[in-house]
Amino acid sequence: QVQLVESGGGLVQAGGSLRLSCAASGRTYSTYVMGWFRQAPGKEREFVAAQRWSDGSTYYGDPVKGRFTISRDNAKAAVYLQMNRLKPEDTAVYSCAADPAGSLTQSYLDYDYWGQGNQVTVSS
Repeated sequence: QVQLVESGGGLVQAGGSLRLSCAASGRTYSTYVMGWFRQAPGKEREFVAAQRWSDGSTYYGDPVKGRFTISRDNAKAAVYLQMNRLKPEDTAVYSCAADPAGSLTQSYLDYDYWGQGNQVTVSS
C-alpha cells in the first residue's frame, strides 16, 4: 500500500504561481511513476504531469507544457508540481497519484494510488 498526502493548494490571481506537494509513504519503489491529475467541476479528470522516480523522466499534458514543472525529492519520497503563469482555466482539484508499473502514462486508469485532492482556484 502507498499513502499519498497533498498540500499547497489555494487561491491565486491569474498570472501567479503555486506549488503543490505530495508526500508518499508506505511501500514505494524506484520503478514507480508519480503523476498529477486535475478535475474541474463538470469536466473529466485530466492528466497534468508525470515523473518516474528512478530516472526523472517527465511527461506533460499539452495545456500545461511550458508553465508547470514536476519534480521529485527521492530522499523525502515527495513529488512537487510548480505551477507558473496560472490561468483561470487551471482551476480544479489537483490530485497526485502513483503508478507502480512505471509506465509514464497519462491514463488515470494506470494509477493505483491516489491522494485526497487539493483545490486550486485561479481568479481572473
